[in-house]
Amino acid sequence: MRKPALHTALVCAAGLVLAAMFGIPLGVLLIALVNDHIVKLILGLVIAGFSIYSLIFRMRLHLEEDHPGWLLASGFCSGVLGGAYGMNGPPLVVYGSLRRWSPQHFRATLQGYFLPASLLGLIGYVVAGLWLPEVTSYLLISLPAVLAAILIGRAINHRLRGDHFFRYVYLGLVLIAAVLIAQSMS
Repeated sequence: MRKPALHTALVCAAGLVLAAMFGIPLGVLLIALVNDHIVKLILGLVIAGFSIYSLIFRMRLHLEEDHPGWLLASGFCSGVLGGAYGMNGPPLVVYGSLRRWSPQHFRATLQGYFLPASLLGLIGYVVAGLWLPEVTSYLLISLPAVLAAILIGRAINHRLRGDHFFRYVYLGLVLIAAVLIAQSMS
């Protein structure tokens, strides 16, 4: 990725993190106040609808101009979902695909976003008393798989072109939506 593109990705990531700072506390509050089955069902249906539409119609929707309001709204929604369910990604994928980011821009922006946003979410969970010793154990157990996934994802990312990349992203989102819908029914 060229320097100006990397700078753009970092600026996007910073804007997303800034907006997520306001969404994460609301998401943590949602855990305690809202029936998670209803939220998961709605979220699953929205993600599935957007992804299936994008797969069928090859993403005819897009944002022509780089308006900061869309970036901030995406970051805020990502923060809410991250704070509530640890699922920051869908609003970011929607925004990035509507902006027609390249796979490399996508990866650079999301890498710049996820670490700080996850740390903010972690702080929110600790403050709310939701971080339990079992969570630490699961985190440590999952680290090798996470590191392997990062390396594999990086190798795949360098080989994919825009259309193929987004097709896989939308298929992944359909799977996530199916899991959310299934969880909402249980």
